[in-house]
Amino acid sequence: MNFKTKKIFTNVKVIIVLVAVLLALVAIHPVPNAKGVAIRNVLLNSSASIAGIESPKPTSSPTSKERMLSMNNEIIEDITDYYEFTNKLEPNRTVQIKTNKKIYRLTTKPLLNITYLDEKEPKIIEEIIQVNKTINGTLTLVNETINKTILVNKKIETVIGTEELGLSVYNAPKTNIRKGLDLQGGTRVLLEPEEELDQDGMDILIENMKYRLNIYGLSDVVVRETSDLSGNQYILVEIAGANKEEIKELMSKQGKFEAKIANETVFKGGQDITHVCRSADCSGIDPATGCGMQGSDWVCRFRFSISLSPDAAQKQADETDKLDIISENNNDYLSEKLQLFLDDAKVDELNIGSDLKGRAVTDIQISGSGQGKTQQEAMFNSLENMKKLQTILITGSLPVKLNIVKTDNISPSLGEEFINSAILIGLLAILGVLIVVSLRYRKLKVAIPIIITSIIEVTLLLGVAAIIGWNLDLAAIAGIIIAVGTGIDHQIIITDETLSGENSESHDWKKRLKNAFFIIMGAFFTTVFAMFPLLFAGAGLLKGFAITTMIGAFIGVFIARPAYAAVIEILLKE
Repeated sequence: MNFKTKKIFTNVKVIIVLVAVLLALVAIHPVPNAKGVAIRNVLLNSSASIAGIESPKPTSSPTSKERMLSMNNEIIEDITDYYEFTNKLEPNRTVQIKTNKKIYRLTTKPLLNITYLDEKEPKIIEEIIQVNKTINGTLTLVNETINKTILVNKKIETVIGTEELGLSVYNAPKTNIRKGLDLQGGTRVLLEPEEELDQDGMDILIENMKYRLNIYGLSDVVVRETSDLSGNQYILVEIAGANKEEIKELMSKQGKFEAKIANETVFKGGQDITHVCRSADCSGIDPATGCGMQGSDWVCRFRFSISLSPDAAQKQADETDKLDIISENNNDYLSEKLQLFLDDAKVDELNIGSDLKGRAVTDIQISGSGQGKTQQEAMFNSLENMKKLQTILITGSLPVKLNIVKTDNISPSLGEEFINSAILIGLLAILGVLIVVSLRYRKLKVAIPIIITSIIEVTLLLGVAAIIGWNLDLAAIAGIIIAVGTGIDHQIIITDETLSGENSESHDWKKRLKNAFFIIMGAFFTTVFAMFPLLFAGAGLLKGFAITTMIGAFIGVFIARPAYAAVIEILLKE
């Protein structure tokens, strides 16, 4: 190691840059040989969910997500291998899935076409009832399971294929850099609150929305507050890898759920409900009614059980105690029904058994329906409606109604094309800068540090993005390009000031560098202040560009440029 090289690597400013680059690489965590497919989320009650595979936590970094490596000992290197394997699966077959964390065994479910006949047949179902029992000398209301025989429509089940495993996957991430929707595809929804909220109200709204989306089973979700230049409040929701119409409905609904008896509210979604059953044994298509034709459409009913808080159960008991008992089709019911309202619209009503009169029952059944042109479509719609209702019952209502301003569905194929083009253009740009700078200064010891410094700035910027979990989209990449371009301009200013009068006996290095940084600091503050309006322009959709540009400018001016100036001074100073 010659004298100048040693002096460069012992310089404090260079050491700071090298430490920063090391920390950035740790944050980025590059895994160039990452194989398999990462699990984005797991559908509730699916084969994968029953086998114990869990959706990743929303806060987990990309490279920490569970990766599927093989299925039945067949290597899964990418998403193409995964779909080629799953498309060949037959019903009721065992599949061994090996991930980077453990091994799972699941059984595939048959995809059924169910035809209901007019003919009835008896069916034994389990029913939970509450009875008084003496326990340790105290009369206590306890739950008991009894077998009950009911008449249901006969049905013919035909296997028409294999249900999906319930996994949403994507190619294993090779870094912790989070790609925005523009690069990996998904759904972006811009929502506007119907009334203005203070900061506390907005924070509560955002947390509730995040909870609702997580309960619904979605990960890689970004929910953030934004505004425009006029001060209008918006909520921006980005869901990577999703392309679902029900997301818009789930987000726009306030989700105010109420159960009423004789126009009196007996319980609400949220705090009044202590548990919502979402497992296959207590939720799904109602076995007592199933599916049937209604006009020209198929209609399927769902049911699931919930548990009420003691206060809500007592309120329901107080209201049912006022009702009369009536007989209908040889069954005894109370004179009023339990009516279910979602956002003030009645979605269903249920008969109340006479045995519930005046009883503080904490476990009850909730039901509803879905419809479609075909039976399969009706079943799918019914289960989706059930899932949305369960989500709302768990999370409660949003503090304010939201209106959809804009929705974008983005194809992931466009993002892949852009990434490939950006990498190619970036390499060509580096080559172009190297050629131009070499021709300008005719010194490789000037040109090479400029290129290295630019690469370092990009690395540091990506490291910061990985640490704060910032999603890189097209706007953010534009900010990186601006930051790098500005950095090269600043390095040229430093180089020109350093070389100016280099052969003069009175050449003052410190004064020249001070003049260069005076110009650079002026440009830095101009850039930063120019970016502030863009944080709010377009309802904050340009926020990525503004933040990336400002972070890039800060990294360049306070970390990379001083180190470059020190290197140039060492290399050129005789």
